[in-house]
Amino acid sequence: MAKGSALASIQISLVLLLAIFVCSEADLLGPVCCCRGKETNITVYLQVFTGGPNTTSVAVAGAPGMPRTPSNFGTIIVNDAKMTQGISNNSPTIGRAQGIYIASSRDGSSSQGIFSLLFSNFQYNGSTLEFQGPGYNLQVGGTAREIPIVGGTQTFRLARGYGFFQTVLQNPAQNKTVIRGDITVIQYPGGGKV
Repeated sequence: MAKGSALASIQISLVLLLAIFVCSEADLLGPVCCCRGKETNITVYLQVFTGGPNTTSVAVAGAPGMPRTPSNFGTIIVNDAKMTQGISNNSPTIGRAQGIYIASSRDGSSSQGIFSLLFSNFQYNGSTLEFQGPGYNLQVGGTAREIPIVGGTQTFRLARGYGFFQTVLQNPAQNKTVIRGDITVIQYPGGGKV
């Protein structure tokens, strides 16, 4: 019995030593390692105008001799679109969506985007979410594109997550496209306003 008791004591000691080691490693890496972050779901609508007095999307470069369109390889488009709570352009403004999109496939099937959602509404005022990844499909009813969140500021500091972006309205007569973003943000301890 003494032998079994000694073996049990050694095993318990090893488990406790391992627990101390894991906790000390977690302390070095901070609270991000130990906790699942808070999940926040946000829906936004991007009001994109490609012409007229309210233009928010402009092709600024492209392949020599080729038209500068979203589907032509090498086209670079800069955006500064109003972000609203609802589908209507008259819905309350909650910020801006600013960034660039590059037609990155020779067949025009995909693009790469780097953009920020800059919030100006009461709840997230001054905070941003940063996205980088495949661009969105511009056809109404087209497949929603999943774009990863690579960071954020203020309320969304240390944020991770993803957004599904899908065109929900197009009005060629007004050069208008509305894109809905269904966003899932994971905020970790350590984020938040200063």
